[in-house]
Amino acid sequence: MGWNLLFWFAICFPLHIALLASAFYQVLMLSDLEADYINPYDASSRINYFVLPEFIAQVSMCVLFLVTGHWFMFLITLPLTCYHINLYLKRQHLVDVTEVFRVLNAEKKFRLAKLAFYLVVLIITIFRLVLIGVYYLDLDDE
Repeated sequence: MGWNLLFWFAICFPLHIALLASAFYQVLMLSDLEADYINPYDASSRINYFVLPEFIAQVSMCVLFLVTGHWFMFLITLPLTCYHINLYLKRQHLVDVTEVFRVLNAEKKFRLAKLAFYLVVLIITIFRLVLIGVYYLDLDDE
């Protein structure tokens, strides 16, 4: 088993699943808040719990793609990584309890866009994983 297959199967795939699940959970919390199933304090604290780990995972994936020479994936993930770094440096990365209803629609749209982005990246990762698996199976046949 090559390092490339191990990289995509053991590192990228689980990390992208975790990022997708985190984005889905954040959209779910904002939808519950919009429907008044949860109070603003609980919603913002649950969302804020996942923000920093998501940012760290996104930055680490981008750096990993750069270090391992996967330029296409690096260039795809770079804009969102730069945006996350920008939000963190401006101290705008957390959802404020007192202003959560004012920014609810914008936050929901942003998190839906991130969910779509993570889904596309996961599909590309699965595609790359299948291609590498087929490549290594072809090498075994010869």
